[in-house]
Amino acid sequence: MSNKQTKTDVILIGAGIMSATLGSLLKELVPEWEITVFEKLANAGEESSNEWNNAGTGHAALCELNYTVEKPDGSIDISKAIKINEQFQVSRQFWSYLVSSNLIRNPQDFIVPLPHMSLVQGERNVAFLRKRFEALSNNPLFQGMEFSDDKATLTDWIPLIMKGRTSNEPIAATKIESGTDVNFGALTRLLLDHLKSKNVDVRYQRSVDDITRTRDGAWELKVRNVENGTVERHCAKFVFIGGGGGSLHLLQKSGIPEGKGIGGFPVSGLFMVCNNPDIVAQHHAKVYGKAPVGAPPMSVPHLDTRYIDNQKSLLFGPFAGFSPRFLKTGSMFDLLTTVKTHNLVTMLAAGAKNVSLTRYLIQQVMLSKEKRMGDLREFVPNAKSEDWDLVVAGQRVQVIKDTADGGKGTLQFGTEVISAADGSIAALLGASPGASTAVNVMLELITKCFPQHIKEWEPKIKEMIPSYGVSLVEHPELFHQIHTLTTRTLRLNSERQPVTSTAQKLK
Repeated sequence: MSNKQTKTDVILIGAGIMSATLGSLLKELVPEWEITVFEKLANAGEESSNEWNNAGTGHAALCELNYTVEKPDGSIDISKAIKINEQFQVSRQFWSYLVSSNLIRNPQDFIVPLPHMSLVQGERNVAFLRKRFEALSNNPLFQGMEFSDDKATLTDWIPLIMKGRTSNEPIAATKIESGTDVNFGALTRLLLDHLKSKNVDVRYQRSVDDITRTRDGAWELKVRNVENGTVERHCAKFVFIGGGGGSLHLLQKSGIPEGKGIGGFPVSGLFMVCNNPDIVAQHHAKVYGKAPVGAPPMSVPHLDTRYIDNQKSLLFGPFAGFSPRFLKTGSMFDLLTTVKTHNLVTMLAAGAKNVSLTRYLIQQVMLSKEKRMGDLREFVPNAKSEDWDLVVAGQRVQVIKDTADGGKGTLQFGTEVISAADGSIAALLGASPGASTAVNVMLELITKCFPQHIKEWEPKIKEMIPSYGVSLVEHPELFHQIHTLTTRTLRLNSERQPVTSTAQKLK
């Protein structure tokens, strides 16, 4: 064990999309700051950010029905959809800046154009989708959205989904061509490579076992080398805990009051992946349906075209599951060890409130492959079991906390940053829409944790994010200018040619 302490300006825990984004932003704002990254696994983006682990895939609220809620008076509240779309535009602007500055190359390796669609069945759902379409299509951020309940049109849009459909039940869909597919695993690796070229010290197979405050207000980390067990001491003025499901443990070890009373609830996921290239070639869109009653928002069923390793894939799911692990590579004791005296009542209250959710997760775990195929056939009537394989996706840890509107033990569905009052340490908790809004989330963290620098940094931020501080929905001309520019820079204005399936790699 080494008593030697290494000092640096910034420590980022976890080599996922959030740390990669924050590091890339800080390196542009203050190139002279020294940054060290610690990652427990052998490579970047192996947990929640990985392309096979259900990371966000270019979510801009174009197709996710749970972001547009029908109010008691029958109108559609689109405020959350607008907010998420604007946040995704911020991500696009930063990626565009990196590409145009030659800091990362070949944007087609992580982002490609792909239509986003919503699909519903039943008279009531069709009426909801029509109202949603009318509310969104009048908004500049969602211009170009189409609606159809004509089966011939739908057959043209989604032939695989419509083929063999015999039900006379009303069916409708919306479609918007300006959607994208984003490979956040590939983007994470590109960003970490960029950071290493900027002399950022990226250390893999390093587990952060403890965090303590020093007398001078800095933070000391006890870091263990996973390969040989040796222990290192590292000290920094600012620490970001971006360890996905592992963040809650480290937040609790920091002892900051802002981390008290917060718990976590793990939800795992599984996908069906098509292994038949002929089937994969028949579908070209992200198609989202409605979540079953009692299902968590992340369980909205969708049939997704994905581009992974520059090859076309087709995924259906997710099917929810439960594991006490907070990471795929975590411990079976993860959930138990986060229960403390300060969050025990909150956790018990959450358990009492979410009995139906727990029951739903247990039911999902018990599903046979054939039952899952039955759910898939709601989307693809002619689906054959032999054409689809089951893949275990990543772990999500939803935040549990006491809120003014939800009361004790409220389960939060979203992304949340917890930071110390002095801004010296911050942790990212939660899940969807997560990766898609990473740049906006990290900009908010920078504003909160480095308020003394914001005035000085603002010109550079505006160079990277031209819409910084401006509402795009209130300035449609600026939105169109920025969207046109990022589309051109990220090469999203040309159709990608379908390529062979990557599903066989899973066998």
